Amino acid sequence: MAIVTTPASGAPAITAVVLDAEQTRVLHKAAWRLIPLLALAYFFNYLDRTSAGYAALQMTEQLGLTATQFGLGAGIMFVGYCLCEVPSNLAMYRFGARRWMARIMITWGIAAAATAWVVGPYSFYAMRLVLGVAEAGFFPGVIFFLTLWFPAQYRTRVLAWFTAATPISFLVGGPLSVWLLQMHGIWGLAGWQWMFLIEGVPACILGLITLKVLTNQPSEAKWLSAKERAVLTGLLAEEQSQGQHRHGFKAALKDPRVWILSSITFSFTLGSYGIGIWLPQMLKAHGVEISMIGWVAAIPYFFATIGLLVWAKHVDRTGKGIFNLTVAMLLAGLALLVALQMDTLVAALAGITLALVGTIAGKTIFYTLPGKFLRGQAAAGGIALINSIGAFGGFVGPYLMGFLKDYTGSFTAGLMVMGCIMFVAAAMVMSLRLFLREA
Repeated sequence: MAIVTTPASGAPAITAVVLDAEQTRVLHKAAWRLIPLLALAYFFNYLDRTSAGYAALQMTEQLGLTATQFGLGAGIMFVGYCLCEVPSNLAMYRFGARRWMARIMITWGIAAAATAWVVGPYSFYAMRLVLGVAEAGFFPGVIFFLTLWFPAQYRTRVLAWFTAATPISFLVGGPLSVWLLQMHGIWGLAGWQWMFLIEGVPACILGLITLKVLTNQPSEAKWLSAKERAVLTGLLAEEQSQGQHRHGFKAALKDPRVWILSSITFSFTLGSYGIGIWLPQMLKAHGVEISMIGWVAAIPYFFATIGLLVWAKHVDRTGKGIFNLTVAMLLAGLALLVALQMDTLVAALAGITLALVGTIAGKTIFYTLPGKFLRGQAAAGGIALINSIGAFGGFVGPYLMGFLKDYTGSFTAGLMVMGCIMFVAAAMVMSLRLFLREA
């Protein structure tokens, strides 16, 4: 391992760790052991929370839901999510990732499957709220878990492979969900009921696998040799010894960077869920047949997946997280406003695609930033706090789109608001330069 120090104008010297061949090999081994399981779990996590968008193609009419009611139900899961996010992550810090992650997966799988039995708006609200409570802590828990396993200069790429599950869940989940809707009438169940049932079960299975596969930290990993454990723990200890880091959760609450980051993630989460939840119905409004909606909706997420991985590699190479996050937010805002001017489906879809590239790549870049100044319990609680406030955007986005759809009769006003919020997010990202000059 080599240490390279480079001066930054107007800021303290920046210390970068250059990995040697042995360290790189051990990190690759750890990544191949942990990331596939976590990414697969996140795939179903995102699928279970967004599948309501496809269920709405049938269930809104069957249950008599208005656009506002559906938007409220789709987003209300984030209320439970926000309320339980910080306690859940602090519990994971205490009990360990292996057991707590398994608990989260099993309970959210049960809640997702149980949504098949909702009978009206209030039961829909209740089950979505329970789903949010059940899955609270999963995403920030993984982010914190990765800080225990991977140094900062390797973290962007593992985050990219983990968060690639987001667009892939739409890429695969869209056609899958629409196909499951075709099971309408089998054994007396509607297609949307089959969809919730079948897509909820895998999370429970993955929870049981997690109990066997996941390891809380490198020092406990029996699948690494003693030498490999020493290499990895030494590398992580070296990173943590550089600079001064806050460890208490109360200290994180007083840190202005935590609150700025919370505002940023609230903004881009609002935009990404506002688009994602309503995309199937936007396509339906454009005249796309229900049988084709899943395939058409997969197109933006195919390109978003590619954009995410390419952009993350670039950020890993350059290290300019704040600059790239600003560009991502500006791209999303401009793309949404341009999409509003397009009359054809293809042109509008192109604008939505670029917007999703910006928001999804931005999310990956964003979550490399808290680990630059948070450690220990501050990281567990601070990242959960950032994510829980941000997740409230997942409630506001779908509800706002539904309300504006009922009020104006189209999706135009909602998309315009989403675009403007992306510009606000870009401005907040630029303000981070005052606090995180090394990023």
